[in-house]
Amino acid sequence: MSPSNIWATRPKSALRKSGLYLGAEWSEARAGTCALGACLETGEALIIHQTDHFDVTHGGLSCTAAPIYDSQGALVAALDISLLSSPLPRASQSMALNLVGQTVRRIEMANLMAESRREWVLRLAGSPDFLDVDPEAAVALDGAGRVIGATHGAMRALTRAAGLDWRQAGRVMGRPVSDFLDIGLGRLEDLTRQRPARDRLIETRDGHRLFAHAIEPRPPTPPRRTARPRTMTPAPLPDALRSLAGDDPVMAELLAQAAALAPSKLPLVISGATGTGKLTLARKIHELSRRSGAFSVLSCPDLDDPETEALLFGRQSARKSASGHLGELDGGTLVLQNIEALPERIQTRLSRLLAEGSFLPLGALRPVPLDLRVIATTGLGAADLAGDGRLRPDFYHRICGAHLALPRVAERQDLLWLAEHLTSKAAAATVVLPPELLRAFAQRSWPGNLRELAFLAQRLAVLARGGTIAPEAALALLGPAPQHDPVGVLPSEAAALAQMLVASGGNISLCARRLGVDRTTIHRRIRRFGLDQGRAV
Repeated sequence: MSPSNIWATRPKSALRKSGLYLGAEWSEARAGTCALGACLETGEALIIHQTDHFDVTHGGLSCTAAPIYDSQGALVAALDISLLSSPLPRASQSMALNLVGQTVRRIEMANLMAESRREWVLRLAGSPDFLDVDPEAAVALDGAGRVIGATHGAMRALTRAAGLDWRQAGRVMGRPVSDFLDIGLGRLEDLTRQRPARDRLIETRDGHRLFAHAIEPRPPTPPRRTARPRTMTPAPLPDALRSLAGDDPVMAELLAQAAALAPSKLPLVISGATGTGKLTLARKIHELSRRSGAFSVLSCPDLDDPETEALLFGRQSARKSASGHLGELDGGTLVLQNIEALPERIQTRLSRLLAEGSFLPLGALRPVPLDLRVIATTGLGAADLAGDGRLRPDFYHRICGAHLALPRVAERQDLLWLAEHLTSKAAAATVVLPPELLRAFAQRSWPGNLRELAFLAQRLAVLARGGTIAPEAALALLGPAPQHDPVGVLPSEAAALAQMLVASGGNISLCARRLGVDRTTIHRRIRRFGLDQGRAV
């Protein structure tokens, strides 16, 4: 037999003779006193050295085992180091006991961290020296500061602080961490790496001092991209529409609809409160349609005079004929402003134009063909136009080929972008507004919407020096905030953060610098307010 085969066979034979082989049972009931069995019975790390073993065939072994607990305090495994031969003194195995203990602690720590990626984790150590790199224990907390998981070392510390037996892990779960430690959920930010480890000192309820390291929940991981091409990719917005909004999801969807509808001749209704930009959107749609005719706006309340009907549709008689305003708009776009005030007799005449593409001048017998796109604007909802009898049913269904509803400025998430855009436009230069204006903007109801914001932007542009505005001057110009929050608007802090994220292009670091806080604070507030994390990078 070759020397290599001798060395390969002897250890294997000796291991099997000592019971160290795959499938061997080392339970206390079957094998008697042994490290694995005793460890599983007691739940403690221990050494069974040589003659400590019950079975005399194991008398030459020295075994050291440590229990492994899951994050709920249940014993799930054991880690063992067994030696075929060892020095006679029992103290020779102290290093092995320390080794299995450290390894088990790191296994439990890794398991807890993997389970608690979306939760707060509080790491604990008796000394600050290795707190951030090799802590001794860890506790996982939910959003309300309750214990939802812990390593075995942490479970022992928590039960001791509450006067419980360490085997009563179930009585720890679900309780506020403040029942065991002198901290609450609000103090966790003070225990992150922003502060030196020596300054992160806490106490247990039974008077023991520990150093703590709080790790904030991780943001969700974006879905991995696959090689398969996406079946539907939204087309980029034309420049004419892109200038109307920042990164607001409601406006993005509305403008995408407007871009798709612009080339068609489909009549539209654009609704929205005063100053939300209805006419501006109608003009942009006309520009994108590339129609050859003119763009004209008629105020429907002004059409109540009977004489305006002839001015609009024209008149024909045996002596003379006069073409009306509609005849001059062939190939163009007509905007009917405040359509809810359109007189019924004109609704009847326009119904034929919308249905057949022709109209009948006053006194005429033959209709006149006309290529005209009609867009209506209103401060009412589309359903309200037909629901209260303001419009004839036939006219309503012909004018409302599609409906675009503009949100109020106070409801938009790109408010800061709008303010900076309008201010830069008024100043003919790029202007960055101070972050102090965010909260003031979010607290206003903006009854005048874009019109009110545009006037404010013109006044802010006067204060701009070198592309910036002094916060005190801007706040003074803005005036006092209203005493009540507008209905349907995000809480001021949430709205301010959402707007700053938009203004920062979703860049967490830039957003944190502009607000004067840490990145971890931005991530925590995003989760608290339920904001769109897909925008944050």
